[in-house]
Amino acid sequence: MSKATNKSAAFLQALTVQPEDKPATVTASAAPAPKTPRAASRDGLKHIGGYFDRADVEKFAVLRARLGLDNSELIRLAVDELYRKHEAKRAFGD
Repeated sequence: MSKATNKSAAFLQALTVQPEDKPATVTASAAPAPKTPRAASRDGLKHIGGYFDRADVEKFAVLRARLGLDNSELIRLAVDELYRKHEAKRAFGD
């Protein structure tokens, strides 16, 4: 069994409720109150997503690792490159 399979099995086992397990009760005092409201880092931004096959997902992962970018930065870089390419074509009448 591989390391990933062991992790998966342990995760699934942890999710399974055993008969001797008692459900945890949550009280209002158990949850800590937030100290200060956090500023949303995504305010004013628009989400753009897509569904990709495994090969494309692997390309994303390799590029993220090589370039040290997150998904948003990687998509921005790709769109900027594509936009520049099409702007150059327009400038030269192609």
